[in-house]
Amino acid sequence: ATDPGLTTQMKSVGESMAIGRTFKEAFQKALRALETGRPGWAIGERLQDDRLTEGSREELRGAIRRPTPERIFQLKRAMLDGMATRELHEITGIDPWFLDQMQELLEAESWYQGLAAVDAESMRRMKRFGFSDRQLAALRGQTETEARALRWSLGVRPSYKMIDTCAGEFPSSTPYLYGNYDEESEAATAGRKKVVILGSGPNRIGQGVEFDYCCVRAVLALRQQGYETIMVNSNPETVSTDFDISDKLYFEPLSLEDVLEIVQHEQPEGVIVQLGGQTPLKLTRPLEAAGVRILGTSPDAIDAAEDRRRFEAIARELGIEQPANGTATSVDEAVLIAHDIGFPVLVRPSYVLGGRAMEIVHDEPSLREYFERAARVSEERPVLVDRFLEDAFEADVDALSDGTDVVIGAVMEHIESAGIHSGDSACVLPPYLIPPAAVEQMKAHTVAFAKRLGVVGLINVQYAYKDGQVYVIEVNPRASRTVPFVSKAIGVSLASVAARLMLGETLAEVGFTQEIIPPYVSVKEAVFPFNKFREFDPVLSPEMRSTGEVMGIDDDFGAAFLKSQIAADNALPRDGAVFFTVNDADKPAAAKLAARLQALGFAIAATSGTAAFFEQQGVTVKRVLKVHEGRPHGVDMILNGEVQLLVNTPLGKHAQVDDEKLRQAAIANRVPYTTTLTAANAAVEAIAARRGREPVVRSVQEWHEILAARTVPPTLVGQA
Repeated sequence: ATDPGLTTQMKSVGESMAIGRTFKEAFQKALRALETGRPGWAIGERLQDDRLTEGSREELRGAIRRPTPERIFQLKRAMLDGMATRELHEITGIDPWFLDQMQELLEAESWYQGLAAVDAESMRRMKRFGFSDRQLAALRGQTETEARALRWSLGVRPSYKMIDTCAGEFPSSTPYLYGNYDEESEAATAGRKKVVILGSGPNRIGQGVEFDYCCVRAVLALRQQGYETIMVNSNPETVSTDFDISDKLYFEPLSLEDVLEIVQHEQPEGVIVQLGGQTPLKLTRPLEAAGVRILGTSPDAIDAAEDRRRFEAIARELGIEQPANGTATSVDEAVLIAHDIGFPVLVRPSYVLGGRAMEIVHDEPSLREYFERAARVSEERPVLVDRFLEDAFEADVDALSDGTDVVIGAVMEHIESAGIHSGDSACVLPPYLIPPAAVEQMKAHTVAFAKRLGVVGLINVQYAYKDGQVYVIEVNPRASRTVPFVSKAIGVSLASVAARLMLGETLAEVGFTQEIIPPYVSVKEAVFPFNKFREFDPVLSPEMRSTGEVMGIDDDFGAAFLKSQIAADNALPRDGAVFFTVNDADKPAAAKLAARLQALGFAIAATSGTAAFFEQQGVTVKRVLKVHEGRPHGVDMILNGEVQLLVNTPLGKHAQVDDEKLRQAAIANRVPYTTTLTAANAAVEAIAARRGREPVVRSVQEWHEILAARTVPPTLVGQA
């Protein structure tokens, strides 16, 4: 794990913003908007949630001295323990004014807890302090629903104030609103047919700006169709929270309470949840239960794809192969399933985004250790266990459905082999190694899933291809993080089309009736924050780690991949030395790569085992010591600038310390590296492509013109 200490080195990947009438209100709303599971300024259920072990005053003093993301909650524990404002100020350096405000929040909690009965006045006072229904429920021993029903029965509902973007100089008509508990509301609600679009909240690993792209495209498309668009989001960095994108913008946390109040206030035709990633999806069921109309794919279909048992039944019914799998509700059950389907297995908690706590496990001891370290398992928190298909090709398919017809948006092949999170893998469109027959099968399966689930809008399906067989890995009846990449590659904004389908238009009416296959190659590459987290080993896994992505377009794969690497700050060398250290299974393929690089004029270096194998294959190679064998070793070579590219495939279950040191040295010294042979292969293609010619430079509009000239009908191309 990374060091949680906050320093002058930036570590955050996103942020939320809250607006209130007082500091207290904005402070609690901002913590709620972070979507870390906290309903406001609330301490964790367990000490470890607040990064503590015993919770003693001594430990608290030490903890709050050091800035970490949990310090704000450790402060609350310290105040509850009776530590005075002056002492807290001396330890933390936080201004006493803020500490006094927090102290007043604590006093309000105990006052509310001690009330004989709650009336409208006391409820309004707590809401003005920014307390959520969930917090109020906990203070009175109620459920959130009971607390909300009480608040509604007392007639305590939020009003909405407009942000004055003209600073009072002349009337501001910007419909840019925030919730509060003042008497007077400034949000006019009369008007045209309305649609509420839920945004994606703060950027984080696993859910980034790609979902914001989808929301913005949907808003623009629906405005064109004459709807009044209402955006709800709390992320100040996004385009969706620009005041001129939607007809109305509510700058509010994406919690059930806040969304319900906005829907009640606005009375829209319905709410779009499938474009903002996991954040709005989590609200789908509770919103539906509260009587809110969900537009597009039904909540039940979304649930059928997420619920492993229901999904398995659907795949069986459609006759589509899946990797052998099972669902475990206890550690022993997981061990039995793993032995039954055979190691290695892929384990992951259900309902997660970004592959959080997802791992490939090679034997029983590591499986048991996984549960101690990474995941709690119970009836409510089942864990999925899948047979891991080693050396399989993976592919993503994005498609659009209007409930009757389905059109494929694109099939993308992952460059990294199976077992690496789809958000971390480079991918190429159109596919370049999967046989055409398998690609056609994937398209047919996608159409079958979309029809069976009754998808209206977007669907994303992930497949694995191994030994002539196509397996389905998962189906997501929603926008996926590949939508912006596909939209730019094919010149059609899938999110814009999806939004129109959700409001009742058909694919034929929109003018998107057949798959568009570009006459050029597009490569998407992930960008990683490893240079910010030096203590992190940069080996890719099923758990997503990338914080962004780039795209390269060219006439052939090598040149497009080269552009993507340059853009991702992993520029490939023109000449110099390539250092190989690979595991036994990879040696034959690595030797072919080394021979090809040698033919291109590169010097080859390798550790002893790899070098011996290369020599047998006729490759001239310089032997390099491993770190534990003495100096000068591989890390020294990287430090001395003697290595221009590192090809390192981790050795078996426990990536050796040597390997880790090499990769970290490569990052620190800006030496491009690959940790999979498929990526190394692509790198060699790119290096060879540059030898033939320098990549061409064309604007994306020019690429779309080339595409439009070959597309019939070309109606939508060029609108991405």
